[in-house]
Amino acid sequence: MNVMTQHADAAALIAAAQARYVREIDDGDCTAWPDFFVDDCFYKITSADNYAQNLEAGLVWLDSKDMLRDRIVSLLEANVYERHSYRHLLGQPYILETEGDEIGSETAFMVARITREGPTDLFATGRYIDRYRIVDGEAKIVTRIVVLDSAYIDTLLGFPL
Repeated sequence: MNVMTQHADAAALIAAAQARYVREIDDGDCTAWPDFFVDDCFYKITSADNYAQNLEAGLVWLDSKDMLRDRIVSLLEANVYERHSYRHLLGQPYILETEGDEIGSETAFMVARITREGPTDLFATGRYIDRYRIVDGEAKIVTRIVVLDSAYIDTLLGFPL
């Protein structure tokens, strides 16, 4: 298989995984969100400036599937926040590299926040810097670094992006 075919196949697997991922966040209660990750995953939200400077700290830092589950349980059972939902718009995944059963990719995103009693606002823009592992023919996230274009972060950054 040539490199172009390999990249096209990888991009199709990742695009399908991302479509399911954002549907879970946008239309679900996020309880299945951790299932998009491998057990020993890493998820971080950071600003473009921090990412460019290779600074480790993030606004959100979760380094296992159990931590992802805890975040969702906390959001659904403990936190109090204004009712809202998200709507993601994704660019096409750009394949950075393939190595064995793992794929590095970058995907641009825009997220609107819809409040029940107010306007729809542009909530966040940025890119996902991802490493996926192919597990049983499906792309699972090993590492997701959510790089936000703006350093301004809304206080409602509770649900995953």
